[in-house]
Amino acid sequence: MESPHDLLGLVGAELGVSEVRSVSQADVNAFADVTGDHQWIHVDVERAKEGPFGGTIAHGFLTLSLAPLLLADILDVRGFTMGVNYGLDRVRFIQPLRPGTPIQGVATLVDAVELPGTDDKSASGVQAKASLVVEFADESQPCCVAELLFRYYA
Repeated sequence: MESPHDLLGLVGAELGVSEVRSVSQADVNAFADVTGDHQWIHVDVERAKEGPFGGTIAHGFLTLSLAPLLLADILDVRGFTMGVNYGLDRVRFIQPLRPGTPIQGVATLVDAVELPGTDDKSASGVQAKASLVVEFADESQPCCVAELLFRYYA
């Protein structure tokens, strides 16, 4: 899309599906190191085999942190000077994500509005909300759903 303003006409539309990706155990371990969350269900491969999930699982917030990457696969916006993640309206971790499991994102544009400029006559950009379903690529079953707010500035 040539401009963030093109989003205004896409509200309600499914934007597409991301590339298939996976999270490795090394990714899970690195995330644990960064966040200090070394819960055994994430990092202790041997103990987790006997746990409730039959192996380690990715942190929910690690899965969520993939949202910008998955959305970038889907949404190619040009013609802006700066883009920022503005926040989240709703997040749910539906099913645990086992390392090595292929996932993909499916995005739908929920809302898009112009951001007011410095004077009342111009828009400084667009704020959009996308619903992103992170799903198991082989099953089309969700593991995480989130409503993402992001802004593009002119």
